[in-house]
Amino acid sequence: MNSRRRRQVLDAATTLLIAGEQIEFTGLAKVGTVSVKRQVLTSALVGVLSAGTVIATVQPRPMYLALTDRRLLFLDGATTSGKPGKPLMSLERGLIAAAPLTKALLGLGLKTVITVHGETDGLKLVFPPAFKADGRELVSRLPAGA
Repeated sequence: MNSRRRRQVLDAATTLLIAGEQIEFTGLAKVGTVSVKRQVLTSALVGVLSAGTVIATVQPRPMYLALTDRRLLFLDGATTSGKPGKPLMSLERGLIAAAPLTKALLGLGLKTVITVHGETDGLKLVFPPAFKADGRELVSRLPAGA
């Protein structure tokens, strides 16, 4: 992430901090999963509406991450300007763990799953090729999970 975008993420996340809380890391990842059913329906609908001249894909939502000494904050990254948008989610740092990184996107990107203590489903994070270092940094700062 370039320094200008990092500053924007820091500025947006700073307004969400609790007294004494400090930001340790910022990054960008695609968060969540898209079901096969949704991918097929979207492709079929776009194909029908465009008479087969357009192909559409559905991807998880990009989000900016801000890891503080207390929480992991998620800010909207799907804004038209590319700047960090509204806060979408916050996870208590003491309750989360990260699975080891694995290859994603034909081996070009990295992915991990963040698990929350007491929850059965994890949150999938995919770091595109340009943000692989963000994935390594985040996983190194969180406890190891299964």
